[in-house]
Amino acid sequence: MRIERLQACSCRAPVKEPVSTSFGIMQDRPAVFLRVEDEDGCYGWGEIFANWPAAGAEHRVSLLHHDISPLVLGQDIMHPAKFFAGISEKVHVRALQCGESGPFNQVIAGLDIALWDLKARRLGQPLRYLLNAGSADAVRAYASGMQISSAQELVAQARKDGYRAFKVKVGFDAVGDVFELRALSDGLRPAERLFCDANQAFDVAGACQFLNGVRGARLDWLEEPLAADAPQDQWEQVARYSNVPLAAGENISGLRDFEQVIRHGSLRFIQPDVAKWGGVSGCLQVARVALKAGRIYCPHFLGGGIGLAASAEVLAAAGGPGLLEVDFNPNLLRSAFEAGEVTGEGDWVCSKRPGLGIDALPEALQPLITRKIDLTCHCRK
Repeated sequence: MRIERLQACSCRAPVKEPVSTSFGIMQDRPAVFLRVEDEDGCYGWGEIFANWPAAGAEHRVSLLHHDISPLVLGQDIMHPAKFFAGISEKVHVRALQCGESGPFNQVIAGLDIALWDLKARRLGQPLRYLLNAGSADAVRAYASGMQISSAQELVAQARKDGYRAFKVKVGFDAVGDVFELRALSDGLRPAERLFCDANQAFDVAGACQFLNGVRGARLDWLEEPLAADAPQDQWEQVARYSNVPLAAGENISGLRDFEQVIRHGSLRFIQPDVAKWGGVSGCLQVARVALKAGRIYCPHFLGGGIGLAASAEVLAAAGGPGLLEVDFNPNLLRSAFEAGEVTGEGDWVCSKRPGLGIDALPEALQPLITRKIDLTCHCRK
């Protein structure tokens, strides 16, 4: 596959209710979508993480345009995974020079998704079948992104929509969060599951205090109780103290770092984000390492429809008992796509169309575009 054309756009969808986390508030819903086209006119779609910082979406488009596109256009791509490894090495010093390894990782992740989509599309099969011919066509899913103070209402709505597992955001009020979480636990039906996400809100003492408060509740994991870069011994302290399994991974990057946390054993649930680091290539590697070690691969995702579809395809290919994270907050950048759906039994049914099952950017998103690039390679080899 020789890459002839790169298109990318940042989008911002207005929201009635801001999305609150323990570390900040999202006043709108951003996303960066990209399209890669080869010399035969075949194409693939990808998504680049853009939730943070507030001006991140437009920055990612500029980074792709000025720094990374010259390393992509005109290149012959023999295999997406080899390209992922190669371009990651090429930009390593650039990322060090500006102290922005995250944005570089995120743009590369989006490119990797698009190249895998392109490859599967060329072969006329869903991406999960290309990754693993024995992939299932559905994965378990959970409704996510619910702020604890409004979770009662949101869980009730998610239940009506077919979900049987729910994740709420905590880390706002030490007493109030525990009270609300215990009430949610008491209201669960027999086959339902409840998770919570602190978004790195606690130190060791705060995490242990929270765990004391929810002791005995039906809680299947506590996500990111500590900062992702907290010393390993602190994670081990919380893991030893906790009566609830720990989860993390959205803020870990690099196969070596994932292998290290898996080896240390503090985390039961491993959660890389396909649009934040690794794309399909890296996340599938992490999934296989995690499953081999007896951990559970549960991809993190809180973005647009393309990244969600990619997360589902990788999870289906990896197998295991993990669940797909589906943001339950209103977001046109997710809901305008039709690349899967949740059934009444809490399953996400993947698309049967080639690649990710996405043919074009929905028309409804055109007014939401804030920056767009369209780059073509005119060289011929």
